[in-house]
Amino acid sequence: MFRADRIRELIEAGLPDCTAIVEDPANDGVHFQARVVSSAFEGKSRVQQHQLVYATLGDHMRQDIHALALRCFTPDRWTG
Repeated sequence: MFRADRIRELIEAGLPDCTAIVEDPANDGVHFQARVVSSAFEGKSRVQQHQLVYATLGDHMRQDIHALALRCFTPDRWTG
């Protein structure tokens, strides 16, 4: 079973100026949701933003994480 805090660590380590809030609402260790704030999202489409996040998780997206619902924000769009 994968943990939300491990996903947060990986995302924050892989993206510049990043804050990630990751939750496991089903408490099942495979279905997660995340709000991610990073300057890396500036000028990127939603698909490109999600691809950047998925890249930080690498093989975990195929092996450990069944679903990850993402909401990505640039720092100036984040309202907390």
